[in-house]
Amino acid sequence: MRFFSDNAAPVHPAVFAAMAAADTLDTAYDGDAWSRQLNGRFSDLFETPVKALWVPSGTAANCLALAALCPPHGAVVCHRDAHIQNDECGAPEFYTHGAKLLLAEGEGAKLTVETISALLDATRNDVHQVQPHAISITNATEYGRVYTPDEVAAIGALAKARGLGLHMDGARFANAMVHCGCTPAEMTWRAGVDALSFGFVKNGGMNAECLVFFKPELAAATLYRRKRAGLLFSKGRYLAAQLLALLDEDRWRDNAHASNAGATLLADAAGARLVHPVEANEVFLRASPDEAARLRALGFDFYDWAPGEVRLVISWDQQAEAIRPLAEAIAALGA
Repeated sequence: MRFFSDNAAPVHPAVFAAMAAADTLDTAYDGDAWSRQLNGRFSDLFETPVKALWVPSGTAANCLALAALCPPHGAVVCHRDAHIQNDECGAPEFYTHGAKLLLAEGEGAKLTVETISALLDATRNDVHQVQPHAISITNATEYGRVYTPDEVAAIGALAKARGLGLHMDGARFANAMVHCGCTPAEMTWRAGVDALSFGFVKNGGMNAECLVFFKPELAAATLYRRKRAGLLFSKGRYLAAQLLALLDEDRWRDNAHASNAGATLLADAAGARLVHPVEANEVFLRASPDEAARLRALGFDFYDWAPGEVRLVISWDQQAEAIRPLAEAIAALGA
């Protein structure tokens, strides 16, 4: 009955089992047998050599990536409704030691080549204005919209032409992937992405995310930044074990398939009430305060997103039989 956030979802049983298997004496920090597997496993997944670092939160992954791509005197272009702008309490500025966020527009919280270019072109190339050094896109976006590989590639080409780094906030990267039916490589480095915040907590993990660098040289200074920020856990093997467990048997992909399918079930019931096309595991509905109260009275929990709008998020473990009562309640509200 809870559709508030996939952050609150249960941990996948395989993750607990993997952590229990890692509950043995080993080297501390990131020198253990589990952490040492990450580069190889993620390189295999992405079909190219990468550096993969465990971190305990999506905020840490995003902001360490931005610090690697942007100096303190620079700027990062992102959408006005990006998570790094609205929901990270100034962490990007903190981790980059002062870099500025430049806010661009785009329907569904998606940047486009045109909106990015308009912002870049309006910035004078002189010492009196902060200069962009990176672009950050969110896939899936805060409105559940997905960038296709072609859309990412267009932004990647722009970034390369302008000499900018490209970061992807992939808190729901798995959901975006399964929606597009593409490979991880096609969605990232082949499209010009330099760094990816690969989300696992929303998709069955406990407290581990992965920061993936497609330019491995970017990881060198990040190792020091991770330590300086207090994010180098003594028993990092428990974080690495979570990531490996979700990679095993493609659990990360299966979990995203399940949550996307649940969102589609709600979308079909919502009809004209949909605010945005449903492309991942989030559903935004038009609902009056009275209608929202009627749904809550039935026991459903969700987030009031904007006046007259609510957000419903499907978690990896919510099966169709658990979602169908909400779909029926939404349909019963009428058009």
